[in-house]
Amino acid sequence: MIHLLLAVIYLSFISLGLPDSLLGSAWPVIYGELDVPVSFAGIISMIIACGTIVSSLFSDRLTRSLGTGRVTAISVAMTALALFGFSISPSFVFLCLWAVPYGLGAGSVDASLNNFVALHFSSRHMSWLHCMWGVGASAGPFIMGHALTSGQGWTSGYRAISLIQICLTAVLVVSLPLWKAKAGTAAVPDGAPSASDGQPEDDAPLSLKQVLALPKAKAAAAAFFCYCALEQTAGLWSGTYLTLSRGVPAETAASWASLFYLGITIGRGAGGFLSGAFSDRQMVRLGQTVTACGILILLLPIGNTAALAGLILIGLGCAPIYPSMIHSTPVHFGAARSQAVIGIEMATAYVGTCLMPPLFGWLAGHVSPGLFPFYLILLLLLMAASHEALWRRKPGVRKCCVGESM
Repeated sequence: MIHLLLAVIYLSFISLGLPDSLLGSAWPVIYGELDVPVSFAGIISMIIACGTIVSSLFSDRLTRSLGTGRVTAISVAMTALALFGFSISPSFVFLCLWAVPYGLGAGSVDASLNNFVALHFSSRHMSWLHCMWGVGASAGPFIMGHALTSGQGWTSGYRAISLIQICLTAVLVVSLPLWKAKAGTAAVPDGAPSASDGQPEDDAPLSLKQVLALPKAKAAAAAFFCYCALEQTAGLWSGTYLTLSRGVPAETAASWASLFYLGITIGRGAGGFLSGAFSDRQMVRLGQTVTACGILILLLPIGNTAALAGLILIGLGCAPIYPSMIHSTPVHFGAARSQAVIGIEMATAYVGTCLMPPLFGWLAGHVSPGLFPFYLILLLLLMAASHEALWRRKPGVRKCCVGESM
């Protein structure tokens, strides 16, 4: 039964990734058909991000009330409805309206699923599950590309992903008893409250103010903010940096930039095997070290081929950081508080995604795109400092972790 539930969760993570790259792959066609400026993609993206932040902040209350299984099923259903809405939208305004349930569904399922896996499964599954997100994010553009090249149009691509999400919703509804059965055997840190369907039954939901008042909650939020800022900045601006600062042809730079995401996907697959030998803390440190090596290669004047290797190393280094930080959240804050804290972590991660890549874009335009590696190293140093602050424990507190050996 546990393996069956794991299969359902793996499918859920693939479904999380499927819609994430659709807008970027379809927008070159959409903006022309709807007769809007190309920059309007940013408006839709911001609406989705805002909805994701809001639902992440409320994930604790929702999951305590409904349980992880129901929250996941409802969220995927909302995403399916929103994607279908995209497929029938006659104007840009309708795309903006459908972006609201799109974002609300994505945020709550992301936070709730991550907390459930952190409480009930080992770190290797967390790494592999985030690798599955990469599989979904890669498959989305492929499906959209097939729809466009076959003459069916971008609406057909959105409709196809919507149908996949509808099928997954049915699977999630059928699997609801499995979530409760697994929740009854939760593995949590010593002294942590017991959980029911991923949440404690007796404790009241924590407000945003209460969560931020927890010792080291701000450090955790800062670490996630900096990580996602680094990842998204590297993914969005690496091609521009290679073209404008290193003189790489635009076509070549585009293909090289895609290797950054390939590095993340491969790294998370490999990270699942490494996590059996290393703790979450060690996996994060390993990822940060590899990332630093990649950025250093970008800084050295040793040719463009080396820059390609640097981008791949940055992707490989980013791979274990996010899932390992999530998996260690119940260790730092306890099972009773982990959902509320992960909700804050997800929200601040999305804020970093929204704010920091555009900030670098402003710097690139007004100063120089050559600041790219320096911007990344600054974010990496801030992330490392925040993460290390999480592990500074008071005397007498045991260093034990769920599903890992220190």
